[in-house]
Amino acid sequence: MGILSTSKENPFIRLLRQQAEVLQRGALALERFVMTGDVKDAEIVESSEKQGDELRRILIDELHKTFVTPFDREDIFELSLYLDDVLDYCFTTILEMQLLDVKSDKYLQEMVSRVREAADELLLAMQRLERNPMVALDHSRRAKHRENQVERLYRQAVADLFNGPEDSHHIMMMLRTREVYRHVSNAADQADQAANVIGKVVMKMT
Repeated sequence: MGILSTSKENPFIRLLRQQAEVLQRGALALERFVMTGDVKDAEIVESSEKQGDELRRILIDELHKTFVTPFDREDIFELSLYLDDVLDYCFTTILEMQLLDVKSDKYLQEMVSRVREAADELLLAMQRLERNPMVALDHSRRAKHRENQVERLYRQAVADLFNGPEDSHHIMMMLRTREVYRHVSNAADQADQAANVIGKVVMKMT
């Protein structure tokens, strides 16, 4: 819940916070899935993705009906979009792993853990945006740092893939695994975009 009182929370702040909560739950389930392969965690990611989509639909409907918003309508729309995109990529990471029969490895586990940490920071930012914007800004910067870590891990992981044997089996495995890595990298990119919007909002508020 965070330190904000839900009863006094602006409806748009509440919906964005709820999106961030669902994202955190989905990212945590993805982290567990790549560690253990438990299908129950895959189901949690899928249900979180559906719940996130519904929250975004509600938010957009509210935007259409409401004239006064806590900050720019475009920023609300974009922040909701990027939070939803992170969760979408968490879900498609599992889909790709299952479809392409890609097993988890140390790089995938590390990248997903950094995405989960970025989701944690985005939720903290949303919990504090209305009353403590500078604290929210600090959390958004931490989320951006996690994206930098994912990109470094992604480059290392791809380099390791290309250093393997040059037979056709490894090449096919390499292409499939790189596709999964790319989905996690995209999740981190969208978390970075969400953090950028939070930074822009704070700049306008202070």
